[in-house]
Amino acid sequence: MIGSIIALYPFASVLLLSLAPQSERITGFQIPTTLTFANFASAWTQGGFGQALFSSAIVAVGVVLGSLVCSILGGYAFATMRFWGRTVLAGFLLIGLVLPYEGLIVPLYYQLDSMHMLNTYWALILPHIATSSSLGIFWMRSAYENIPASMLDAALIDGASRHVALRRVYLPMSMPAVGTLATLLFLYSWNEFLMPLVFVPQNTQVQTAPLALSFFAGATRNFSASVTAAAAVIVALPVLILYVFLQRRFIAGVASGAVKE
Repeated sequence: MIGSIIALYPFASVLLLSLAPQSERITGFQIPTTLTFANFASAWTQGGFGQALFSSAIVAVGVVLGSLVCSILGGYAFATMRFWGRTVLAGFLLIGLVLPYEGLIVPLYYQLDSMHMLNTYWALILPHIATSSSLGIFWMRSAYENIPASMLDAALIDGASRHVALRRVYLPMSMPAVGTLATLLFLYSWNEFLMPLVFVPQNTQVQTAPLALSFFAGATRNFSASVTAAAAVIVALPVLILYVFLQRRFIAGVASGAVKE
């Protein structure tokens, strides 16, 4: 109970501030004397968050789809196949897990610049997929290793190829893990700030919601705290709604990897 209160306190305080009139300053859980939604309308029109949310959705969906394809195929190969260089490749993936991606920003910037991809959606989608694949492959390998090997043997004996076994046996049995991984990737890509700040600072049509919120908050710092709080709620609301709808699937996916048979 105490942990829930601590976790909800920042969001609740921002939400109450966003509902307060601009002439009223509140702190903490103080309830405004008058509730108003005018701050949301002002933030939406002044900050151009419609385009920013659309850009974030495009980037997040692209990252989720691309990362899931790489993770499912890579995890399946590591869990069910024995091939030369398997340990070395796993080591490279492990480096990808522990290496802070902030150290890759500068080389990525020059590489994307040489490929004329800066200030485009690809400048956000491709690096996100690359930095997410290590986690995704290890995640799906763990899920596939929990599936009895006899399931694959039976499918191969019945004449199924490895691709068919993945599509008809392994993938349906690992959907909770896939759903959880997709949720994590969506949250990660939606909330990402550094890459959009470095790779797409000059194209407002591609800037994501967190970057648009940063620019809006900087421009309105001396204007209205209530409008800025409303903008923060607008940016966080899609993620909150997604988590509410996928909460059970998320918990089931995490629990499915907790027990290894």
